[in-house]
Amino acid sequence: MNNDFIKYQAQTSPYPLGMEVSHAVGSYIYDTNNKKYLDFVAGVSACTLGHQPPRVNQAIKDQLDKYSHVMVYGEYSQSPAVEYCKLLASLLPETLNKTYLVNSGTEAIEGALKLARRTTGRSQLISCHNAYHGNTMGSMSVMGFEERKQVFRPLIPDVDFITFNNEADLQKITTKTAGILLETIQGGAGFIQPENDFLKKVKTRCEEVGALLILDEIQPGFGRTGTLFGFQNYNVVPDILVMGKGMGGGMPVGAFTASAERMDLLSTNPKLGHITTFGGHPVIAAACLATLKEITETNLMPSTLEKEKLFRSLLVHPLIQEIRGKGLMLAAMTNSAAITNEVILKCQDKGLILFWLLFEECAIRITPPLTISEEEIREGCAMIIAALNEVQV
Repeated sequence: MNNDFIKYQAQTSPYPLGMEVSHAVGSYIYDTNNKKYLDFVAGVSACTLGHQPPRVNQAIKDQLDKYSHVMVYGEYSQSPAVEYCKLLASLLPETLNKTYLVNSGTEAIEGALKLARRTTGRSQLISCHNAYHGNTMGSMSVMGFEERKQVFRPLIPDVDFITFNNEADLQKITTKTAGILLETIQGGAGFIQPENDFLKKVKTRCEEVGALLILDEIQPGFGRTGTLFGFQNYNVVPDILVMGKGMGGGMPVGAFTASAERMDLLSTNPKLGHITTFGGHPVIAAACLATLKEITETNLMPSTLEKEKLFRSLLVHPLIQEIRGKGLMLAAMTNSAAITNEVILKCQDKGLILFWLLFEECAIRITPPLTISEEEIREGCAMIIAALNEVQV
């Protein structure tokens, strides 16, 4: 591990993996010893089209030759951002037609929470136990994992929590509730899908009391579950849609989308209700536009479901209890955190990148690029099985 990496760059944990990256292309990352690693994580679901996707790279280069940052968000009309928001609106339900571009998923969550309060005039926010929506103060306030946030209190007030898929908890959504924020598929909790029309029932309850349904699509979004957004699998339309990670083809970006009527509230009483300097950056927007076109103009989305079937057929082992998730948002559940840790580390030695989930310690994250090939899936799964066979139980 590079000592300067530890000495000069702030760390997120005492034990970073520490690979020194030389270059990356397609489904592989190469270290400075030219060892290649098959990537089953895709930058934690961010590199939707793999590494160095030609269409995205070309869009970035073309835009750099025209202009980069010229003005704070929302003042000048810049064609990459305008074209992106227009295309996105054409692919979404008609009530989701105006998009605010920001810099990351957590900033998009912040904007969505503000919009819910601004729209309803209410203060209460509801989220789920074991939810993760980002790490800024507002996003952390709706994170349902006390151990991670207690040292940073006080956080924003008037936040309550329910249990995902627990219909009885929906009575907590009342006329005091501004919005309920849910991950369409719970990520850090273990890639848990909604059951028994849970999301639809949440939306019905919101309509009854005048609250807004906010869906966090930062992980499931942009084709990872076989549809452009995960909610399209569950017969529900959110009032506010939040996105990030996979939307930029590996570039840093986030956004939230709502109706024009609601979104316009952020521009009056007060003006500048939400502002950002670099949101909608033309180079990033060009990357987003190229990524969205590539996802929607190819067979990548339907192919994720076929690739899911292949993963499920190959990852059969006594130490794997189940495979959770949908499409290429999968979690292989082992019998213990110790087994999961050992498998992830053994696989890195073998040349396969896997990763953990935030709260579910038994889960092995499998979120490869949508462009991964069947041959690469077979190659990686063989390494996982080999690692499992080496585990001393």
